[in-house]
Amino acid sequence: MGDYLLGIDAGNTVIKAVIFDRTGRELAHAGEEGHSRMPCPGHVERDLGELWTNAKQVIRTCLDKAGVAVSDIAAIGCAGHGNGLYALDRDGEPFLGIQSLDTRATSLVDEWAAEGVGDRTYPIARQRPWPSQTPTLLAWLKRHRPEVFKRIGTVFFSKDFVVNRLTGRRVSEVSDMSGAGLLDLAARSYDRTLMDAYGLADCMDLLPPLIESADIAGTITERVAQETGLASGTPVIGGLFDVVASALGSGVSRTGSASIIAGTWSINQVIIDGPDLDGPVFMSSTFDRTRYMAMENSATSAVNLEWLVREFFDGEHAGNLSPFDACCALAATVEPAADDPLYHPYLYGAQQDGHARAGFYGIAGWHSKAHLIRALLEGVAFGHRQHIETIRKAGASFDETVLSGGGSRSRLWPQIFADVLGVPVSVAASRETGALGAAIAAGTGVGLFADFTHGAAAMVRVDREYRPNGALAAHYNRRYALYKDITDAMMPIWRRLSAPENKGTGVAA
Repeated sequence: MGDYLLGIDAGNTVIKAVIFDRTGRELAHAGEEGHSRMPCPGHVERDLGELWTNAKQVIRTCLDKAGVAVSDIAAIGCAGHGNGLYALDRDGEPFLGIQSLDTRATSLVDEWAAEGVGDRTYPIARQRPWPSQTPTLLAWLKRHRPEVFKRIGTVFFSKDFVVNRLTGRRVSEVSDMSGAGLLDLAARSYDRTLMDAYGLADCMDLLPPLIESADIAGTITERVAQETGLASGTPVIGGLFDVVASALGSGVSRTGSASIIAGTWSINQVIIDGPDLDGPVFMSSTFDRTRYMAMENSATSAVNLEWLVREFFDGEHAGNLSPFDACCALAATVEPAADDPLYHPYLYGAQQDGHARAGFYGIAGWHSKAHLIRALLEGVAFGHRQHIETIRKAGASFDETVLSGGGSRSRLWPQIFADVLGVPVSVAASRETGALGAAIAAGTGVGLFADFTHGAAAMVRVDREYRPNGALAAHYNRRYALYKDITDAMMPIWRRLSAPENKGTGVAA
């Protein structure tokens, strides 16, 4: 069997391909950034043709860089962002790509909340409806875009689309489907009663055959081999919900271990033995063949820094630093003070309410852009803390965590996380934890590793560790309390701001 594993990570913005050896050493890496379309307020979509073109490009580039015999690649694993809605048409052709930043269905979620729909879905899926959840988006299309809905032949996820193009197979796996609230979590299977709660009982045929994450979905086709340089017949596994892949790729594999991902989404997750906790959490998904991942998530993390850089600092460099690193370097010059500005990271709504908006608060004339950047970094960490408090209330305890995602690359941000959360934070050596987790799952699927835990032990290394600064504990506790108080005060104003008469490009009468 070959000595190398290919991991592919299809995120909301960038698709990456990375080749690893069996020890986790990275041989080659390639990435391509895609483009999102926002045709209406709240709508966030992508072109599936571009996604597949980019996937082929990163695979070929990665193979060229690695210089290894393609016959030595033992297996391929794919990870991708969860939820949103990726669809093939009735003929199996690429049709629709809605990303997990989409909030068009916020009003539908409000309606369902008033009707108690979540009370029907949570006991089965361990999840209540939310705006960019896959079944919620499908129900929105069924109601508001029936001409689009009628053309849908398959509903699955970003990495499933890549697997489909690689293998020709129409398939999905349990981690993504459970993370989208589409499975009876305990049974790990589709459920008609659950689909009926979403108003989608007539859509069972749109859900593809279901496999476990490390099961082989298919093999590379001859055509794809010619287009990418891969060897035809190379096994491709079902793959992983990217947050599960990133946890695995950062070394989180034991029951009770915790993973925080500061990426497009704020991901906060703990591995549990069974599907149930003492209280509710935002969602749960499968982790491996027997265990589960309890999660508190929202689109409120490093996407905020991406927005700040894109809109205000793009092209700005300090020496050899990237704009992102330059921003963090500026923030590091600020000595924390009681009257520093606060920031809410709600560019794409809050988990609790899709109407929420981002904002800076408490800015004074003596504050600089360095203060605003630090406020943003802290605000994102406060959002993570709010989610972690919910997980702990539900009964999942932990006393340390691993941080991954784009935010972990900063030297400052992980320390802010440690200080805000009050627990030690470590960062894995690999910067591509999603692709590494997919590669570990691929190795498990073809028998290189006995299970995910053995695979993580073989392929993951720790790079940095951060301990909380006890002298800042009281400071951050006060600021966190203010952060929550301002959220409560602003919520009715955000709802007025996002009222239908205020949407669009014109000025409301």
